[in-house]
Amino acid sequence: MKLFDVIEALVEERGLEKDVLTSIVCEGMLAAYQKRYPLVNVRVQVDKKSGELLVEAEKKVVVSVENDDTEISLRKARNIEKNTELDELLWVPFEGSIGRIEILRAKQVIAQKIKEIEALEVYNEFKDKEGMILQGVVHKVEQNGVLVKIQDYLAFLPRSLSVPGEKYSPNFPIKALLKEVLEQPRNENQLILDRSSAEFVKKLFEIEIPEVFEQLVEIKKIVRVAGYKTKVAVTSYDANIDPVGTCVGVNGVRIKPILKDLGSEKIDIVAWTDVKEQFIKSSLKPAEINRIDISDDEKSALVWLDDDQRSLAIGKMGQNINLASELSGVQIELAQGKKEDLDKKLRAEF
Repeated sequence: MKLFDVIEALVEERGLEKDVLTSIVCEGMLAAYQKRYPLVNVRVQVDKKSGELLVEAEKKVVVSVENDDTEISLRKARNIEKNTELDELLWVPFEGSIGRIEILRAKQVIAQKIKEIEALEVYNEFKDKEGMILQGVVHKVEQNGVLVKIQDYLAFLPRSLSVPGEKYSPNFPIKALLKEVLEQPRNENQLILDRSSAEFVKKLFEIEIPEVFEQLVEIKKIVRVAGYKTKVAVTSYDANIDPVGTCVGVNGVRIKPILKDLGSEKIDIVAWTDVKEQFIKSSLKPAEINRIDISDDEKSALVWLDDDQRSLAIGKMGQNINLASELSGVQIELAQGKKEDLDKKLRAEF
């Protein structure tokens, strides 16, 4: 059986080394013979000159043969090895045949071994890139996610890790965080991408803003509702660096590429401070706050603001105030009442 053509085709198609594929093919054929002849010790190799499959069986040298599959007569054995003696074990060409079921077994083994080698190649190529942002193009849109082509490999962006409302189409350029590199594919996917996490936005900041990458500006905390808004608290330990202005850039030149990558999503950048009242005010951006009453345990805060600022503070479906609470670490509630009520309260206190 000539297998060189098959192996050459696999080398070209899969990009694997010829010696590796030759070994895999022999392993698959060995599995086929072992399935058909479980009591026979068989070995398989490819003759590099002829390209033929060489199947050999280990047989015991006997006077009288009772089982052709496992025994060989002394006379025949000495035609192969003239110094052979009785009871010796001798490797000789095996003449047993295999059928369709055994060939199917060989194909299964070969396919599985190739998958294992390819999976290891992908793992070694991308494991060190886990947690980094990769750029690719949309290859195929499926019901449960998107296949993204990165170099010559396919990665998977699950719908659960996509930005709600984002539309994808083939050949569309896309950036995503490499969330996980699996040792073996799960549902045929080995590289798992993410666009919905706060970590994805943080990595975009590191790419687009050199001071963040160089840690001259530190992202102290970042929270996100994908597709709606991200809030980022930043600080700098250099008095000459304005952390918020550095991230925004002149006329927004620094933040614009990040916003472009996020589509319609907004970003609020605030200065980190240990002063709770000031930080809560900043966290509720873009709303303007009149007063904040913080509980003794600093776990909750009552916020006073004008009526026309309430909707800004609350945000769509309460998402802005929820993000502010998460960013500040304080459960924020809006006080009920109008501005004149606040004025009365303040006059009473003084």
